[in-house]
Amino acid sequence: MRIAVVGAGAIGGFLGARLARAGEDVTLIARGAHLAAMREHGVRVRGDDGEFVAFPRCTDDLAAVADADVAILTMKANALTALAPTLGATLGPRTAVVTAQNGIPWWYFERHGGPLDGTRLRSVDPDGVIARAIPIERVIGGVVYPAAELVEPGVVWHVEGNRFPIGEPDGTRSERAQALSAALVRAGLKAPVRSRIRDDIWLKLIGNAALNPLSALARATLDQIGSDVEARALALELMVEAAAVAERLGATLEIGVEQRLEAAVRIRGHKPSMLADVEQGRPLELEPLVGAVLEIGALVGVQLPRLRALYACAKLFDTIAHREAELLPAAVSA
Repeated sequence: MRIAVVGAGAIGGFLGARLARAGEDVTLIARGAHLAAMREHGVRVRGDDGEFVAFPRCTDDLAAVADADVAILTMKANALTALAPTLGATLGPRTAVVTAQNGIPWWYFERHGGPLDGTRLRSVDPDGVIARAIPIERVIGGVVYPAAELVEPGVVWHVEGNRFPIGEPDGTRSERAQALSAALVRAGLKAPVRSRIRDDIWLKLIGNAALNPLSALARATLDQIGSDVEARALALELMVEAAAVAERLGATLEIGVEQRLEAAVRIRGHKPSMLADVEQGRPLELEPLVGAVLEIGALVGVQLPRLRALYACAKLFDTIAHREAELLPAAVSA
């Protein structure tokens, strides 16, 4: 199977390296120093279970997706709007697109069934750009449970986890989904084809919607949040609100909210993606992780006071941080 990984940072590098080591035909699409390091030295994956180096093809040319059977999108969800038109125009005639970002995907209500079928979420695709560029027929849903960090260009630290469930938006067990599942399993991942992939999306999201913004605002790792009595209690309350939206939509969560929280905070020293974004001066991935939950909550009549307050604080924090970053060069030159 020919696989292109678009936006191959920590998670994309981890997936691509595992697939390449298993013998799959893999191309990683990245940029900057990370791309240069992978080209020269390969992708080095380190973790508690050992270390290995893989040598997939690496490029900054998005045209590499044209020859792929599957393009796995691992860039931040808030980067997809700008990329989608070019990506959509570049896809080969049979290229499937696997969404492996955090949060609610733009296609969530496509082929969903029920009264909200076809609803476009303005929080994640405000002008419909992504939906026009990437038709739903192309999409396979995916949920990335492995936690990974890019510790230096070309070097990925695999914190923990190996689950990567996938599924068609309409719940069918398509040949393409089964072929991708088989490739991921050969790479050492647990990748069942799910008939209800939206349940998996929500199970991960109820944690991300609460813990990512909390970590960004408090500059705290997951275990630090879990070890503070008040912060942990707040995280649980936030997760309960998000779970209420999932349940109103008919989603079934495999584990309870307290169990989901415990699974997250026992990971020692891990920096969630929003905390990494704060430290590296990048915009926060607020809309797909929190804004979409608020938008859906309004659609289904679920009140979310704590999540709304958290969103407002994180959004203001993000706005001020980037306003100051924009003013800094002028201040320095003056």
